[in-house]
Amino acid sequence: MQNRTMVERKSDRELVVTRTFDAPARTVFEAWTKPELFMRWWAPKSMGMFLRSCEMDVRVGGRYRLVFGHDASNPDEFFGRYIEVTPHSRLVWTNDEGDDGGPITTVTFEEKGGKTLLVMHELYPSKEA
Repeated sequence: MQNRTMVERKSDRELVVTRTFDAPARTVFEAWTKPELFMRWWAPKSMGMFLRSCEMDVRVGGRYRLVFGHDASNPDEFFGRYIEVTPHSRLVWTNDEGDDGGPITTVTFEEKGGKTLLVMHELYPSKEA
C-alpha cells in the first residue's frame, strides 16, 4: 500500500484527511507531539515555507503555538489548546487564531499490523470559516 494522502470534504464545515504510515502508532503519535519531530515535517516545503518555532505542552489544557513563513518579517501563527490527549491514539485541539474560534481538529492513530492509519478531522464553526 502506498502512503497516499487522501483529502475529503465531508460537508461545508468538515474536512477529513487520511493517510497510512508504515510505522507503529507510537512513532506516528510522537511525530505529532514532540516539537523536534513536528518541526521536521509540518510546513509545506513545496511553498518554500518552514516552521520557525514550535511550542507544545501536549496535555489536556496545554497550549501550542506554531510560527512559520517564508521569512521572519512576515510570519504566520497558529495557536490553541489541547482538549483531549490519549497517548498513541487520539489528539483533539482548538485553533484559536481566528475571531470565530476556529476549527476543532481531531487526529486519531489506529495501528494494524505495524502500520498506522491516521485520520485528521477538522470541524469548522461555520461554512464561511
